[in-house]
Amino acid sequence: MSRKYPAPTMSSRELMLTWQSAALLLDYPDEALIARIPLLREATGELPAAIAASLDQMIADLERTPLTQLQQDYVETFDTRRRCNLFLTYFAHGDTRKRGMALLRFKQTYLRSGFILDDSELPDHLCVVLEYAATIDQLLGRGLMLDHRAGLELLRLSLRDMESPWFAVVDAVCATLPPLRGEERDAVRRLAAEGPPEEEVGLAPFATPEFSPGAAREPDRTLLPIPTFPGAR
Repeated sequence: MSRKYPAPTMSSRELMLTWQSAALLLDYPDEALIARIPLLREATGELPAAIAASLDQMIADLERTPLTQLQQDYVETFDTRRRCNLFLTYFAHGDTRKRGMALLRFKQTYLRSGFILDDSELPDHLCVVLEYAATIDQLLGRGLMLDHRAGLELLRLSLRDMESPWFAVVDAVCATLPPLRGEERDAVRRLAAEGPPEEEVGLAPFATPEFSPGAAREPDRTLLPIPTFPGAR
């Protein structure tokens, strides 16, 4: 169960726009994302100056960098570096047995809101969590982020240290959350020193389809929407 944290200082709409913008900007860059740049610019116009500046920094990078280069940089950043992982439970549990239960908690949280994720994504992916928090349940989504605050902070610091353009996006997400507590700062220091646990075990119940070919799809499920803004479709 989530511990008690101060209430958000931003309005519900500001949180929605920040988290949904971040969900888009932290996803794999493609033509659809580039086409949404005007929509993202419009969204940041409604946000507090500091958060808007962070998100606009990443948007500017999208505008000036060739798409193929963006895609190469994205893979190099998030798919090859353990400390730049977008799966929140990975920071606390790595690929250990405990991670399976942590992933189950994410799925159960989504079920409380009446939603089941598509099998194409693990439930702890930061883009999924941000989209859920923005469009489905801000309280529960924020709780998931706060429960993994140390991992988020390590991700932020790792991106900062490598001067990644995606640092600005994670920095904006962290700015929507309360400051780190003492035990959270201690957890960040431990993670920075030791990294995520390295025990390798199977996570078959939570694997993505490419690792579970032929997995049966559940009928009559309600899926989380793809990242979008009201009126964007």
